[in-house]
Amino acid sequence: MVLRKTDTMKYTGLLVLLFFAISCQGSFSQDLEDILGALNENTPDYVHGTFKGTTIINGQSVEIPGHMDLQFNISHRFGAINQGIYTLFGIDQGTTRLGFEYGLKDIVGLAIGRSTYEKTYDGGIKVKILRQQTGLKNIPVTVSLYSTVFIKTLKWEEPDRENLFSSRLSYSAQLLIARKFNRNLSLQITPSFIHKNLVPTPEDQNNIFSVGFGGRYKLTRKFSLNGEYYWLLPGETADNYSNSLGLGFDIESAGHVFQIMATNSQMMFARGFITETEGKWSEGDIFFGFNIYRVFSTGRKNKTGRN
Repeated sequence: MVLRKTDTMKYTGLLVLLFFAISCQGSFSQDLEDILGALNENTPDYVHGTFKGTTIINGQSVEIPGHMDLQFNISHRFGAINQGIYTLFGIDQGTTRLGFEYGLKDIVGLAIGRSTYEKTYDGGIKVKILRQQTGLKNIPVTVSLYSTVFIKTLKWEEPDRENLFSSRLSYSAQLLIARKFNRNLSLQITPSFIHKNLVPTPEDQNNIFSVGFGGRYKLTRKFSLNGEYYWLLPGETADNYSNSLGLGFDIESAGHVFQIMATNSQMMFARGFITETEGKWSEGDIFFGFNIYRVFSTGRKNKTGRN
């Protein structure tokens, strides 16, 4: 078989193209990896599940319900165990709080609740202003701002005198700063401010500052240990009341989060457990209790698989 000049040139050109493709393969693969890497760097990788619940023990966590998720909360604290067998170590006595939380756009949470303690109603808003992430931005913490108003509805002790509705009101503002260090460990610090419109005596503080510390450590995928401590800054309130300390654990199941705890505070809202805790662990003023969260999706399927 005799190759003509045009055929020879054709095959030579094909060989040159094949050689060029082989020689450029490694460079092309490297360029493709660089492009994909750049795309990943420009995509935010948000950290999920810093805490499983919207509270750690009594205090708030940085978490909020998912977008258009309605969360029903049942919280209960039994009486102090040092009351002995007469009250079955506190089983006969207790306080309860029922509440609802609703999430919007994964960054805003709206909350309302009512506690049997002093027949107190509360309403709050939590806004997630920073989300821990890597990729587009390296943000090392999640930050939420939580503001609440409390209304004490007990009957007036002296109904015949002039009693103002504003005297029933108190407020709280908290900055929640948390970091999930790895799959198991999450820590949070919570600077807190409480204002009371009415206090018992002129010596009592209307404005009270506190710093909370909380953490979570996962032992299994569905089980974690929790703890929190609220330290009252020096002042009249710190002299007359105790710092709130709570220890407990979370159990997660489909659509539910169960929190079981022991704490020296029987109240379950910020004004109560931060500024009015009288119990002392050293004296057996320990209140066992639980929180139950049930989530209902009102607009989409619940997200699952968050750790």
